[in-house]
Amino acid sequence: MKKKERLIFRCQSCGHETHQWMGKCPGCGDWDTLSGEKPKNSTTPGARFSRIKTAAVPMGAIEFDEDPRIVTGIQEFDRVLGGGIVPGTLVLIGGDPGVGKSTLMLQVLSGLAKSGRKTLYVSGEESIRQIKMRGNRLSSGATSMLVAAETDLDSIISMAESEKPHAMVVDSIQTVYNPEIASTPGSVTQIREASIRLLNMAKQSGVPLFLVGHVTKIGAIAGPRIMEHMVDTVLYFEGDRSHVFRILRAVKNRFGSTNEIGVFEMKEKGLAEVPNPSEIFLAERSVNAPGSVVTASMEGTRPILIEVQGLASSSGLGNPRRTVLGLDPNRVALIAAVMEKRLGINLSGLDIFMNVAGGVKVVEPAADLAIGVALASSFLDMAVPEGTTVIGEIGLTGEIRAVGHVEARVKEAAKMGFTRCLLPQNSIKQVPDIPDLVIQGVTSLKQVVELLF
Repeated sequence: MKKKERLIFRCQSCGHETHQWMGKCPGCGDWDTLSGEKPKNSTTPGARFSRIKTAAVPMGAIEFDEDPRIVTGIQEFDRVLGGGIVPGTLVLIGGDPGVGKSTLMLQVLSGLAKSGRKTLYVSGEESIRQIKMRGNRLSSGATSMLVAAETDLDSIISMAESEKPHAMVVDSIQTVYNPEIASTPGSVTQIREASIRLLNMAKQSGVPLFLVGHVTKIGAIAGPRIMEHMVDTVLYFEGDRSHVFRILRAVKNRFGSTNEIGVFEMKEKGLAEVPNPSEIFLAERSVNAPGSVVTASMEGTRPILIEVQGLASSSGLGNPRRTVLGLDPNRVALIAAVMEKRLGINLSGLDIFMNVAGGVKVVEPAADLAIGVALASSFLDMAVPEGTTVIGEIGLTGEIRAVGHVEARVKEAAKMGFTRCLLPQNSIKQVPDIPDLVIQGVTSLKQVVELLF
């Protein structure tokens, strides 16, 4: 009698393995995510590549000529990658459905194809006719770009080895599967196998490979976290479909900074670069409106002026609401508590709403002073004087603390026509004299409120 083969239950969220089914995953705590799979008789995924014998060599004996980065022609995209695409790199790009991931990748390959490079776009979600329709809508004009509709992992790797493209996109990694593995496409096992195989292909051939990934309800890239650890770069394409602006942000980059962002505007013919985000984000700002103030946020090496909006209104609920968009809710709660304690502004019984116009997300403490000024402006129903911008971090005693990159922030404010800037007193010495801009040093939040209102 043949012995019954036991199943391995693997979590589809985190990859945790167990020999019995459970309603709740012991690894990540998600419910109903354990799926039964047959154990593999072969070795671990990617074992066919581990048979190649390698020898350790001294680092000084390695001959290395730094490969020039491949410039795509899309400056905002190249900025986020650190100046261009590194040959042999594996890049994972994620984002909400409909945010424009496939559009961005199609435009990137089209730009490379126009420069004479051979590119390959493999889609597991669209037919080649649908890709052609989207290419016509984007007016890419790159007729030499190769396209394929394929989900079989072996076929994709074979196609890449025969065509030898200069850059390649797989859209999306969740649709790729290995028929030798008894699990559905998108499962942890399939994603892990596809990621390892494609990683080996990229490193051995030197072909830059972009993987498009779906995201979960909480915004994380779907699949095991090991996929993010294997790739060289992880990009998130952020933006609300109700807004026209999209932000490309690097959360991991082995060959560049993770602080840079790229700003795009979604138009009828695809994504257009936004070379001056400050002008775009402030274009529709209402002048002399209570609860509105402008601050300068550093995104990598580039300062961006953003509008912070605050609204404090009477609440008809037992527990007042705290709704925060684009800012850290903990920082907003901290600053509201400082204002109550140090300024005597009673916000505990009011609904507080905070927003950063344009869908930008700001997490740095340099926006603290803008949060406090916006709340005070709304509470007092008095507008911030026209042409004024504020920069600074707020401490628990109400003091205004110094921030970095002050000179770049102030120069951006002057370039956009602002005539007055409130800075931490300790940061004044870092700023040169700028014509037509009055710079005032402040030491406490109370002093700022007295100066403005």
